Amino acid sequence: MEAWEVAAREAIRELVARYAQLADRGRLDDLVALFLPDGVLRIDDRPPLAGRDAIRAFLGGTATDLTATTRVLRHHTSTHAIDVAGPTEATGACYFLVVTDRGPDHWGRYRDVYRVHDGAWRFAERRVRVDGSAPGSWAAERRGRALSAPSRPASASRRTRAAPPGSPRPAR
Repeated sequence: MEAWEVAAREAIRELVARYAQLADRGRLDDLVALFLPDGVLRIDDRPPLAGRDAIRAFLGGTATDLTATTRVLRHHTSTHAIDVAGPTEATGACYFLVVTDRGPDHWGRYRDVYRVHDGAWRFAERRVRVDGSAPGSWAAERRGRALSAPSRPASASRRTRAAPPGSPRPAR
């Protein structure tokens, strides 16, 4: 492995760690700056959030909702695999677990596209897939409120794939 690739991998690991730390501290402007100006955040089956302004608006609403219900927020990432395509482009995947003062809250996967912008690695795209949430957690309560909203657009609905007969449907 060449020195530039080792440096790229370390910078990308730092980018992913910084995202988690900034989210935990509620430092949304700094977190949004980790995306390219035209970066995209995709969360489950919601419409993509394209550009820093759209990402900031969504995360700001999430932070307001979260701080009303919990005092502690900790994102943990693990099993980070990085595929470096060249000196300015890479992809990656890792798992995440979010813990609040209530305990384990929700978990899932990040799938990322990274690119160098102004000399620093940034998210070109971050795809978030929530695999589950604990009963009584902030994420489960938020999902319950969203599902009980009177008029929910079809584009905002969750996956409709049927689970195999007899298998429980995972909580989101």
